[in-house]
Amino acid sequence: MSTPEPSAAAAAPPRPEPSAAELAARYGLKASGARPRLGRYLADVWRHRHFIDAFARARGSAKYSRANLGRLWEVGTPLLNAAVYYLIFGLLLQTDRGVEDFVPFLVTGVFVFTFTQATVLAGVRAVSGNLGLIRALHFPRASLPIALAAVQVRQMAVTMGVLLVIVMATGQVPQWNWLLALPALLLQSLFNTGLALAFARLGAKVSDLAQLMPFVMRTWMYASGVMYSIAVMAAHAPAAVRVLLDLNPAALYIDLMRFALIDSFTAADLPPYAWGTASAWAVAVLVGGFVYFWKAEESYGRD
Repeated sequence: MSTPEPSAAAAAPPRPEPSAAELAARYGLKASGARPRLGRYLADVWRHRHFIDAFARARGSAKYSRANLGRLWEVGTPLLNAAVYYLIFGLLLQTDRGVEDFVPFLVTGVFVFTFTQATVLAGVRAVSGNLGLIRALHFPRASLPIALAAVQVRQMAVTMGVLLVIVMATGQVPQWNWLLALPALLLQSLFNTGLALAFARLGAKVSDLAQLMPFVMRTWMYASGVMYSIAVMAAHAPAAVRVLLDLNPAALYIDLMRFALIDSFTAADLPPYAWGTASAWAVAVLVGGFVYFWKAEESYGRD
């Protein structure tokens, strides 16, 4: 007796289950939190500009809410720093030698560098310090470092008023040249925002970076001519060292502000091509920082 042959249906292998990617493609599904294209991401950040503004206002109001003097610390902190630096570097170490109008020279350097320093330190914690918000709401994560940079811009606007009062109190007379402070401040704000974006990504990945950055910023400050004249101190330095000092973006923005506000700080005291170099730094760091942050968009809050 012959054995019956199996049917064609029984002999056919079972059809494999479709993969998750195939199901997503079939039904038009997209991964939650997937990184959009750069142009779309930029447009999404613009659509969230009101969220950025509201977040910046809230953080700015809350920053000194528990301090008795409140927002007076916005100008009190850089003023105290300037007083300490004047005592140490002006009176004790006498770095004021060869520098006319040392008080406005020093205060301008402290205020301008503090602007960059505060923005970078805020950017480091932009993602790691707001994980609850990131995990609860859907929005472009770049909104956070941009908003924190905006907080510092608003604080710098108040600080600039105090700086102008100090400069006039030391004998400087308001003139049209002071308007150059506006483009200098704009370029520095763009540069700072790019730094905030870049360090926001780094701070999200390296938890100890927030502890390290104050030391990095202090070292950068000492190399930026905040409390001394780079031209005087580096007069006999090797050419390569002088070029590096001239290309230092923090020193450039300080020098441009000094050039705008202090009569004795003339164009001869500026590094070569100061405005062009400062503009290049602002554009390069802003674009580079934004793209660098965007590339890790889908990883924020998931580690």
